[in-house]
Amino acid sequence: MHQLIQLFGALLVLAGFVLAQRVILEARSRVYLLVNLVGSAVLAVDAWLGAQWGFFVLEGVWAVVSAAGLVSTVRRAQTSSSSMRTENGSRQSSSASPSIVRRHS
Repeated sequence: MHQLIQLFGALLVLAGFVLAQRVILEARSRVYLLVNLVGSAVLAVDAWLGAQWGFFVLEGVWAVVSAAGLVSTVRRAQTSSSSMRTENGSRQSSSASPSIVRRHS
């Protein structure tokens, strides 16, 4: 069972890497970052339990960097969608203004 957990984590990390190298996934995409986060977290926990400190540091840092990238990507998407809503609202109100002015003149 222990080996299966290691293989699962390793395959997730490697799958993300291979898909990014083949330009199927972008390195900043949510899927890529999530696959790396889960795979490296699984390997980090396994390394911690096995007292493999070098491996733990490698996978722990990989997981933290992937998590930070994922949070950044989600925030950037939220910011861009809220600014799109604001721009669309501004366009609608400014496009409505001339018609209102014409009606009242």
